[in-house]
Amino acid sequence: MEPEIDEVLERAHFRSVVAAFRNYKAHSLQRISKSEKIIAKLPENHQRRLEKYKTYLGKFRKCVEVNNHIVQQIIQDVETMFENVDHSNTETNGNGMGHEADYVNGSFDPVNIEKQHKVQHDVEKVQSVLKNLVRDWSDMGAAEREQCYKPIIDEIIERFPPSECQPSSIKVLVPGAGLGRLAWEVAARGYTCQGNEFSLFMLFASNLVLNRTTEVNKYTIHPWLHQYVNNLTCHHQVLGARVPDVLPASDAHEHNLSMAAGDFLKVYTEADEWHCVATCFFIDCAPNVIEFIENIYKILRPGGVWVNLGPLLYHYSDLTTEDSIEPPYDILLDIIKDVGFIILKEKTGVKTKYAQNPNSMLQHEYDSVFFVCQKPTQ
Repeated sequence: MEPEIDEVLERAHFRSVVAAFRNYKAHSLQRISKSEKIIAKLPENHQRRLEKYKTYLGKFRKCVEVNNHIVQQIIQDVETMFENVDHSNTETNGNGMGHEADYVNGSFDPVNIEKQHKVQHDVEKVQSVLKNLVRDWSDMGAAEREQCYKPIIDEIIERFPPSECQPSSIKVLVPGAGLGRLAWEVAARGYTCQGNEFSLFMLFASNLVLNRTTEVNKYTIHPWLHQYVNNLTCHHQVLGARVPDVLPASDAHEHNLSMAAGDFLKVYTEADEWHCVATCFFIDCAPNVIEFIENIYKILRPGGVWVNLGPLLYHYSDLTTEDSIEPPYDILLDIIKDVGFIILKEKTGVKTKYAQNPNSMLQHEYDSVFFVCQKPTQ
């Protein structure tokens, strides 16, 4: 792809992500209005029986305002957050919103239906960011972090014990770092750690928490507000959580933490650089998982270890526009060994959840795999 075309597409994507955050409030209020309008059409006795629920719809509106506070903070000054790119010339309309924000002005022409679907999809990603903020940076997410991050952290400490090495001399890479909590936890234990993330949605939010938040529990988030099904009580839908539960910004430099944006396969090409690669819910994000395995092997130093935990969801498997391969775990292990890794440890059936509403009638739980591999010393 020509560099000029690539840059145009990158700027367009940047604008669409910013627009999704800006559209969050209007899109969320529209969903509440839909319920109110449906109720208003019902027979009077039905409306009477829904009085309590109508009261909660009013509370939902207040929760949207609360969520929107952090949503707008996330995109504040994002145009200049990357060291080598300036998006400050991004075109906006008269409301200060990107052109993608036409959705909030009531543009429902059937010709634009595809565009509207994309905006809705992008706003749903903003809603996902809110849930991930709670997962990574609140007391409410502590149980999930115990399941998903602790085994990885314990393994790193076991392989590189502080009593036998200088932790700051050990370079740990966390691809698919999301909102950065795992990378921060590794760095907080003295290791030099870099998180890598491709999604602008995640990068915008992690920048707020890691670099710009100066108070513990500064923001309130209602993470389950947009789940309209499988609720036991309306109260569960409006539950709030405070973020961040720790103050990462003041410790980022002391703990040797950095974040790098971009495609894992393109950003990390230098061989024999890292002592450890830690992946959590990551390897199934590749259309071709073999490319990820080969690159992890390449960038690890001889004797370096790869620690992995997660399921095999294979995110691209159902996309008609992508060529995806989906090897099951037993074949994946064979591939890992064929690439050259030595399997040091592996376990199946590890119970994990991902941004799961603990009060929902529907619970998603993974029987994840956990394995530790080593690149041979010779």
